[in-house]
Amino acid sequence: MKRLALLVLGILAASTSAFAQSTPEVDKALIAAPNPQKEGATVIKWKADYTYDTIRKGTNNLVCYDLSGMAGQAPFSIECTSVRNLDRVAQNLRFEAAGDKAKTKALLDAAEKDGSRAKPEYGSIWWHATGDQATPRRHMTIAVPGATSASLGGIPDNPKQGGLWLMDAGTSTAHLMVPGN
Repeated sequence: MKRLALLVLGILAASTSAFAQSTPEVDKALIAAPNPQKEGATVIKWKADYTYDTIRKGTNNLVCYDLSGMAGQAPFSIECTSVRNLDRVAQNLRFEAAGDKAKTKALLDAAEKDGSRAKPEYGSIWWHATGDQATPRRHMTIAVPGATSASLGGIPDNPKQGGLWLMDAGTSTAHLMVPGN
């Protein structure tokens, strides 16, 4: 009986602590998260040195964060992706801190050329919410590093045909653009 009571108390304590982790900072970071994964998502906060603090530890592999106002980002910018992509995100943030698009592109191109570009997890999804917090523009991409139109069975590499298309074919940045999000 004691064991059962301790088990029930443990479950209640764990569930209460999960609900207690909802704060305005956590709620904002979860805006881009898909509903089925939102509850179990990890939430982090990026620091100036491109490391991060974990605000809420999750139970799945989704991680969400607020990039609003950071170098190269929109005033409102929320992103979620696989925890396995955090090295790539940190590298992107370092490059975007260069201050302008031409410098950032040069850094990205150099890293791509010398092989130091952090690769995203193949097939991982990136969920974005940007623009205005009240009515964010939602956008989703799927990482397919190294993919080409041919390797993906003829998926077009431009948006002219409508529908799904491949952007940045043949690079570590290759990703499927999903229209209508």
